[in-house]
Amino acid sequence: MKLSIIMPVYNEKDTIERVISEVLSVDLGMEKELIIVDDASVDGTRSIIEKMEINNIKKVFHPKNLGKGSAIKSAIKEITGDIVIIQDADLEYPPQENYKVLIEPIKKGYADVVYGSRFLGLHRVFLFWHFLANKLLILITNILYNTMLSDMETGAKAFRTDVIKSFSIESKRFNVEPEITAKVFKKGYKVLEVPIVYCGRSYKEGKKIGIFDIFEAIFTLIKYRLFK
Repeated sequence: MKLSIIMPVYNEKDTIERVISEVLSVDLGMEKELIIVDDASVDGTRSIIEKMEINNIKKVFHPKNLGKGSAIKSAIKEITGDIVIIQDADLEYPPQENYKVLIEPIKKGYADVVYGSRFLGLHRVFLFWHFLANKLLILITNILYNTMLSDMETGAKAFRTDVIKSFSIESKRFNVEPEITAKVFKKGYKVLEVPIVYCGRSYKEGKKIGIFDIFEAIFTLIKYRLFK
């Protein structure tokens, strides 16, 4: 069995080397490949990635900034593993703490998709308004899709490869998270939630998602429930 880790990257020069090192050092008793998609970083991140000569890394470079959704779409084309994890390029989701708990339900056949919940596990104290926005999105998701998720926008998700390849990703930005969630539940895949370790960062530390993305996420959830 083989694990593919896909990593969308944009302007993460301060964390990129460490997160790659942590991803590659996780011992899961299985083969791993890391697929990095640099989304036209302008802070020196691309240069750092280009200079890396490490086995089991695939590198994709976007000629212009297209957004997280587009980066994930590019990475999916390169997957050769049996299970896929999406890994952000910051250090909010520690690989050593989370990978085993994310993939075990899939390996054992309990789930097609696993969501790592920031609200069930050990986490850094959230920004209040960020926490409140997440709770609103979770409520809307559960009403529209008749489910009981505790964390829809989590950046720690694992999939059977055939599941994630069954989607045609349309969202270009952060609204890829609600799009994926909508398609997972509309297709009836088995979803499990597990507690994860989450070390959230502040906007001063580089967090990128903003208020516009919250409204876009709500629109995306409604669109895929009623019109797609």
